[in-house]
Amino acid sequence: MATYEELRRAAEEAWRPFAAPQRPLIKVGLATCSRAAGADETLDALHRGLAERGIEADVMVTGCWGLCYAEPIVEVHPDKSGPAVLYQRLTADKVPQLIEQAVASDGIAREQALGVLADEPFEAVPPLRSLEFFAPQVRRLMANCGVIDPGQIDHYIARGGYEGLAKALALSDEAVIKEVTDSGLWGRGGAAFPTGRKCDFLRGSKRTPKYMICNADEGDPGSFVNRNLMESDPHLIIEGMAIGGYATGASNGYVYIRDEYPLPVERMQRAVEQAREKGLLGESILGSDFSFDLEVVRGAGSYLCGEETGLIASLEDSRGMPKIRPPFPAEAGVFDQPSNVNNVESYANVPLILRNGAAWYASVGSEKHKGTKMFSLSGQVQRVGILEAPLGTPMSEVVLRAGGGPPEGRTLKAIQPGGPLSGIIPASDVDIPLEPDAFRERGMFMGSGGLVLVDDSNCILDLCVYFEWFAEDESCGRCTTCFAGTRRLVEILRRIASGRGRGEADLEMIRLLGDTMRYSNCVHGQAAPTSIMSMLRFFEGELMEHLERKRCPARACRDLVRYEVVHYSDRLPEAEAICPTQAVVRDPSAGSGQAGSYRIDQAKCIKCDACREVAPYAIAVVNEFGP
Repeated sequence: MATYEELRRAAEEAWRPFAAPQRPLIKVGLATCSRAAGADETLDALHRGLAERGIEADVMVTGCWGLCYAEPIVEVHPDKSGPAVLYQRLTADKVPQLIEQAVASDGIAREQALGVLADEPFEAVPPLRSLEFFAPQVRRLMANCGVIDPGQIDHYIARGGYEGLAKALALSDEAVIKEVTDSGLWGRGGAAFPTGRKCDFLRGSKRTPKYMICNADEGDPGSFVNRNLMESDPHLIIEGMAIGGYATGASNGYVYIRDEYPLPVERMQRAVEQAREKGLLGESILGSDFSFDLEVVRGAGSYLCGEETGLIASLEDSRGMPKIRPPFPAEAGVFDQPSNVNNVESYANVPLILRNGAAWYASVGSEKHKGTKMFSLSGQVQRVGILEAPLGTPMSEVVLRAGGGPPEGRTLKAIQPGGPLSGIIPASDVDIPLEPDAFRERGMFMGSGGLVLVDDSNCILDLCVYFEWFAEDESCGRCTTCFAGTRRLVEILRRIASGRGRGEADLEMIRLLGDTMRYSNCVHGQAAPTSIMSMLRFFEGELMEHLERKRCPARACRDLVRYEVVHYSDRLPEAEAICPTQAVVRDPSAGSGQAGSYRIDQAKCIKCDACREVAPYAIAVVNEFGP
């Protein structure tokens, strides 16, 4: 059995050609986001283009930098002078130009250049770290994202991987848990429970076998930080679970990944196999008396499997329904055995703490909440992506500075954090610190890291209708409080959005249901009304416009608006052609070049918005019952 030092030396030798390339090295980020943007085709085009020109260069696959807005990302290391350059939106059709300008001639393809991996500008290309997207970032968890090949364990080991496990094996289980506790790490899945205490509960259990479970069922709309870690640095998670197994006395673990994540499943499975081959999983890890193994499990496609007891039920091949607690998983979890369930990001922090120490980990963050947190930006934001910032960072630094705020010409209206059960924050609170307390003060959760921007073209009531429908649709049906409560809320909200609200009676019923649902069996039902309560607290004026004036200020609620032709445009024939119900009608009696030459047949219009997207100057959305 090889020692860690032997594994490290061999890994550094394998990593050297990529750390200090002696000939051109081209890195292509392959993750779910980049594949959607055409990265597979870019990679194929690079291989073909280099072969056709007879250029000797190394082509390497990496994970995701988090720069989703700039995908596909390609990094080029020249074989002579100059730093590596990151290129953005490098689709297959732009590969020949890249090869000609940046590989064959050892120059820079300026049109696509995003930044250089250096401290100073190079030939007018700015340092990557100087971009606004990186301004609030401290990259610890994401240090390997976009840098290493996630399919090569040697790359991970060469950059310090599994050093934390080797150090843990030289300590007692109590000492490992103390280090994690002293760091201040708490669960990153949304509950924010101290990770060290959770591990200590499991360590204290006398029954065996014990299990470590990784909750990678990232089902919140707008959250994709866990996906990025699994696709870009899977061994960081495996190492964290192995350390957890050693500290708690667990001998087996499961990585439960949502069914909609095929690439994370593939990369985690390969990483587990490679760790076994290196003696980092299985029997007598690194020559010690500690044995621990992992299995990757594909989820059942249910949102409720993200709740730890629902996940455990699914692992047991039962329907993914949450269980009533107590007993808690540390006492009776999977297969009724003691278990710990932690989020992907929680496990990923543990190797860094053991490698560098609790004091290092706690050197960033706020006074109360230490360390960093990953966030995913989506919705109406200029720069969609994933970033990592110290806890306590003002949210405005992340959503407005790094993300660029809403699209040009639009105004920020709200931020929806952590999924449909977490609430809605008004734009006036955009400067609150990114840590749990500020969100709890507003009656909501910070969640697992998703931040969805909402601009002034959106209706908060319409958003709440969607969230409550989602909560109702995903309810397991075990308790009437949740299932019937969400159904009643959906009915009331839809009625208000259609102009049939009942005034104060509706508001009283919403508050009564919200209060009653606090007694649901699990957090799904308990938190389902959170967004609606946020609307009552922060967006009451907008709600009352719907209730009293039957008017949607954002012109988003279909039953309260109609489409009209207000100007003539030469794109109106296209709008007529695209309408699925032939509601855009040409009036042959009207002269051409006039708005009156076209009209909308209101009886046929289904308000799909296709016509307005084609002819935005000519067709407008107006309120049915007033301006």
